[in-house]
Amino acid sequence: MKAAELRNRSVSELRMELHNLLRERFNLYMQRGTGQLSRPDQVYKVRKDIARINTVINEKIRAGESS
Repeated sequence: MKAAELRNRSVSELRMELHNLLRERFNLYMQRGTGQLSRPDQVYKVRKDIARINTVINEKIRAGESS
């Protein structure tokens, strides 16, 4: 997921995507804890996407776009 793609979305869409990624991160952590995680790099990709979405949300809020 690229930041340019995220900037075209509304804040509400970004928050829904963030919620989904947080849920996915939790599931990946549980899989890693039980030894069932087949692709460990997926955890890092999800963490980066969460940070990217948070950054874009903050940019939009500071610009006055709160819907």
